[in-house]
Amino acid sequence: MKILAIKSSGDRTGISLMLNDEINSFTMDHGRKDRPNWDMFLDNIGHKKIFNLSEIDLFAFENNQNSFTATRITASFLKGIATALKKPLILIEDNSENNLDVEELVIIAKEKFLSAEDAEKIFDPKNVNPTYEEDIKFRKLNE
Repeated sequence: MKILAIKSSGDRTGISLMLNDEINSFTMDHGRKDRPNWDMFLDNIGHKKIFNLSEIDLFAFENNQNSFTATRITASFLKGIATALKKPLILIEDNSENNLDVEELVIIAKEKFLSAEDAEKIFDPKNVNPTYEEDIKFRKLNE
């Protein structure tokens, strides 16, 4: 099974690839407002050398409470790919106690996918959305 997982906490982003049971990952610290260069992350785990995105069986990302914006960016990126390739997408919850690393994320994704009944329907990309536990208070500008 081939699984691609991404975790981003705002100032640190990691990507992990599981090919059968071998895991290859890359993590990088960056400025909180810098958008990760997805091509660079993919290249660092062997994209177009040892795998192509069309060969991935499952995509996964972490619902990280440290940066909702980073989680939404990651979710949008993977939802676009998973939808275009008609592949399943799984969201892994992170309650801050776990503090999962990206290698653990890909292992958990595999376990959840293989143990789920009707996995293709449950992990349909259109049903996978990040959530934020804090009550977000919006205010209007100029008021």
